[in-house]
Amino acid sequence: MDKIEFADFLKVDIRCGTVTRAEPFPEARKPAIKLWVDFGPGVGEKKSSAQITDLYSHEGLVGRKVMAVVNFPPRQIGPLMSEVLVLGFPDEHGRIVLADPGEATPDGARLA
Repeated sequence: MDKIEFADFLKVDIRCGTVTRAEPFPEARKPAIKLWVDFGPGVGEKKSSAQITDLYSHEGLVGRKVMAVVNFPPRQIGPLMSEVLVLGFPDEHGRIVLADPGEATPDGARLA
């Protein structure tokens, strides 16, 4: 694994947000869900595509707290322009488990 400087880590803007809307994404190459996440004042609501269908349904994601990188350039994923990278970890079966900042974390809080 390559080592990075702390200053490099500080360039990555990871924020807490709340999923406000979630829809199936049948146009994606791999099974995915379209997410709209509110990161509060300053960042606002952003769209993303997440390959999390093994453990999550779109109906159960609204209101859930998530963490995302909010300062990557937008990326076109099929017909959706993904604006943030929602973060998760693979479990022992390779299914993505969303990174959970906890319910008490306010929208827009930055990982410190």
